[in-house]
Amino acid sequence: MSRRREGEIAVGHDAFLDIVANLVGILIILVVVLGAQSHSVISSAMTESEAKVDPDLIPASEGDLDELATMAVRAASAQTDAKRLEKTIKSLDAKIARQSERRTVLLALLKEAEDVLEQEQASLDADRRAIAKAEAEAETLRRQLKELDDTEQELASRRPQTIEIENLPTPMAKTVFGKEVYFRLKGNRLSVIPFEELAEEIGRDFRRTSGSSREGVSDSAVGPVRGFVARYVMNRSNELVTDGNKVARMTRARVMVASFEPLREPHGDPIDQVLASDNWLDIELAGHSPETSTITVAVYPDSYGAFRKLREKFYAKGYATAARPIKDGNPIYVNFSGGGSRSAAQ
Repeated sequence: MSRRREGEIAVGHDAFLDIVANLVGILIILVVVLGAQSHSVISSAMTESEAKVDPDLIPASEGDLDELATMAVRAASAQTDAKRLEKTIKSLDAKIARQSERRTVLLALLKEAEDVLEQEQASLDADRRAIAKAEAEAETLRRQLKELDDTEQELASRRPQTIEIENLPTPMAKTVFGKEVYFRLKGNRLSVIPFEELAEEIGRDFRRTSGSSREGVSDSAVGPVRGFVARYVMNRSNELVTDGNKVARMTRARVMVASFEPLREPHGDPIDQVLASDNWLDIELAGHSPETSTITVAVYPDSYGAFRKLREKFYAKGYATAARPIKDGNPIYVNFSGGGSRSAAQ
């Protein structure tokens, strides 16, 4: 770009100098023509004045004198024009000399710029060659890396698949007799079963209705507490009892079985969110010491995999954990008549 601009400057100066030279040539031709005419007029006038007067010649008339005066004026004007042209020529010569010096300086600068441009071009070519060489080496390395990746994939496809099995220390199962914390795990959602609160609600409702003398089996429901309701079955029977020599009739009422289930599904927090942070479990387990409390989880078939991860979390916190598998579609039953079994914690 720089070379092109400097070339345009040099061409412009050359054209200007050509125009100036043409003007100078025209002026010189005019000066020569005017000088020749004036010299001819002056010479003829001097020759006529120096010639002998011929007695036969007729004296000049006023018209001749006027014509001679006009010719003299023209000659003087021609000399003035010649001097003016000479002055103009000298001025143009001076301008031409200055322009020539300037042109010489510009040519020198142009030559220096061309030399610098050639050096930069050579350096740029060297850099380009280095870049091209580096790109070729990089392409070779990429090709080798791709070959290594292909080889690795081929070897990996030949290698037998490794199955990772996580294993916890072998636990010792023991029957739970202490305080239990109940959880429900269904649809990979974990929730706390408010068993104690619902049991207290069942007790209050039982005491309120157990005074009836009607025999037979009846059911009732309490709740909701934390989204859970409890439905229980109560059996009333009239029995004869003896007290010494006296026989009396007494109504006996007892809760046979109760079921616990949420009001609506899905219920609980996603297990991934629970396992991602300890905050949820720490809040729910607050006040329950690992030494005196056992965790019982009612697990549905769609959440067995999630239960294993949850048990690992409880194990890390030091809690013994028991699992109660529940069939799909069934609520969580608790047998109050004594026919059930206690949880076995590990």
